[in-house]
Amino acid sequence: MPFSLIPFALLIIPLLEIGVFIAVGSQIGVFATLGMVVLTAIIGSILLRVQGFGLLTRMRSEIDQNRVPGRDLVHGVMILVAGILLLTPGFVTDTLGFLLFIPPVRDAVWHFLRSRIHVVSSSYSQYETRETRSPRNSNTIDLSEDEYSGTPRDDSPWGNDR
Repeated sequence: MPFSLIPFALLIIPLLEIGVFIAVGSQIGVFATLGMVVLTAIIGSILLRVQGFGLLTRMRSEIDQNRVPGRDLVHGVMILVAGILLLTPGFVTDTLGFLLFIPPVRDAVWHFLRSRIHVVSSSYSQYETRETRSPRNSNTIDLSEDEYSGTPRDDSPWGNDR
């Protein structure tokens, strides 16, 4: 989702929630509507706990077999988002949260997002040399082994505190 749509979504979702609250409240009553909101929050916390622990167990077994639990990590993030959506009062967010607890829906979301996500690494390789690496800071002095001496010098400002 482009970042320009986020403020629009932050405005539309509460308006949708208010509209759905009014529609549901007019059909079943205020107390039944509030009871449903509390009930979905309780069900959401139970689902979050059950599916979260199950996912942690699967991730642990993947790590024990020396495999990267990539799919499970993405599912874990989606389960966390689903739990947050279910704890947020409202029927629209509850519907989205319940949908994210369904594994085929999470797989469909992952397949949709996977083509749009690009992972970029910024770490240095252990095989890079001083000449191939760009300096991080122009104030950094990078000494080679022949430029460094372990014996103290008399003209060094760092040796005056002894």
